[in-house]
Amino acid sequence: MATIVAVRHGETTWNREQRLQGWAPARLTDLGREQTDQLGATLTKQYDIDRVLSSDLYRTEKTVEILLEHFDAPVTFESAWRERDIGVHQGLPVDQMSERFPEYNLGESGPDAAHRRPESGESLIDVRERVTEKWETTLAECESGETILIVTHGGPIRMLLGHLKELDIVETIIEQSQGNAQLTSSSSTRRQVR
Repeated sequence: MATIVAVRHGETTWNREQRLQGWAPARLTDLGREQTDQLGATLTKQYDIDRVLSSDLYRTEKTVEILLEHFDAPVTFESAWRERDIGVHQGLPVDQMSERFPEYNLGESGPDAAHRRPESGESLIDVRERVTEKWETTLAECESGETILIVTHGGPIRMLLGHLKELDIVETIIEQSQGNAQLTSSSSTRRQVR
């Protein structure tokens, strides 16, 4: 069986400012670079990475650059692993989004919020379909014994975990989180992806 490990990019300036990033080219902070360097050392100790699949957004590309200082593997950058395109809301402070646009808040609007698309953006359902479709394709293309590293964002990782745990969209988003430059939860998830 193949092993697939998913990690989130290092901290960005917009993470620190608690702004909605979407597809913005936010830069890694000094802490984000340090987190990623530590992650690279951890990955090298725990896994023999055969190849890397990564979001093609700026913050994940920079994360991959730092990780590749620790191991050598071919990289494929793909838009399927991107964070949610939040359209016109990109750059808003996270707390203002909930206050000004409660119709997008799963806690207040429930599952209906998952189907709403911000102007020029994606719904949460769109993201889930994009990410799970790419996940299934990746699983189908894995070779036995291969170790694949996916470098992505908090949203796609939550979508993957929700898919593997068979959670509904509200549980997927509200009940899970992923820190910067961290591996996915290992217990039940790891058993299912190996």
